Amino acid sequence: MQLTRELLQTINQIAVEAGKRIMDVYQRPGLIEVSNKLDESPLTEADLHAHRLILEALTSLTPALPVLSEESAQVPFATRQRWHTYWLVDPLDGTKEFISRNGEFTVNIALISNGEPVMGVVHVPVTGVSYLGICQGTPRAWRCELDNNWTPIRAGTLAEPGPQGSGHLRVVASRRHGGEALEKFLAELNQCYAGMQILNMGSSIKICLIAEGKADVYPRLAATSEWDTAAAHAVLRAAGGDILQADLSQLLYNRKESLLNPVFIAIGKATQKSLNAIQRAIAP
Repeated sequence: MQLTRELLQTINQIAVEAGKRIMDVYQRPGLIEVSNKLDESPLTEADLHAHRLILEALTSLTPALPVLSEESAQVPFATRQRWHTYWLVDPLDGTKEFISRNGEFTVNIALISNGEPVMGVVHVPVTGVSYLGICQGTPRAWRCELDNNWTPIRAGTLAEPGPQGSGHLRVVASRRHGGEALEKFLAELNQCYAGMQILNMGSSIKICLIAEGKADVYPRLAATSEWDTAAAHAVLRAAGGDILQADLSQLLYNRKESLLNPVFIAIGKATQKSLNAIQRAIAP
């Protein structure tokens, strides 16, 4: 399958239309009605509207490719493991942020091939901004505004750590998931960096901030699912960064029965010395 900018633009248009459905619910007066799924995570009308639109659009666009969405019926691994290429979708990433109306939620659409994210769109409905990436051939990533102005983006390079602490590190952290593990991670890194700037943010916007060079590291030490990360992972890879597991191997998709991700670190461009410092910090 040829991954072109034209295909990416079509996927972005699907994400934008899903974002409009989400905003229809978001902008209504009064409380947003919420139900709970079997895993106790919240579900809203907006999740379902976006899911149906994306599913229909992707099925029409590429009828031969399966679509795995957070709001789909569960697909057994015996079936999924035969998928070479498929769409992985989170119709509304950051439902809790959506419910609290802080604007930090996204529409995520990724194309997975051989376990790797090769194309991704992360759309932020409140601002109209999209982050886009293609990892095939020469990787390319963009930030796209509502006027369809595509600006190339690149991940920054981490400062080198040193024994007395040299350089500064910009760490983006989950707005709702921190705790002792994150505190330990930050304390470890504080020993080899002169200073750290901490930014709290919801949804996959965190990973996109690294892709556009506005942050360096995002440690995720609590549970996430594969649809939470795939689209932003593609954008970050296309921008020169990556998402790595605790052993510094690349985070892969659809390789196991569970769709939960392991602990991971999203990171910009880094030397081996920087990676070693990150690995020591993220170790249990």
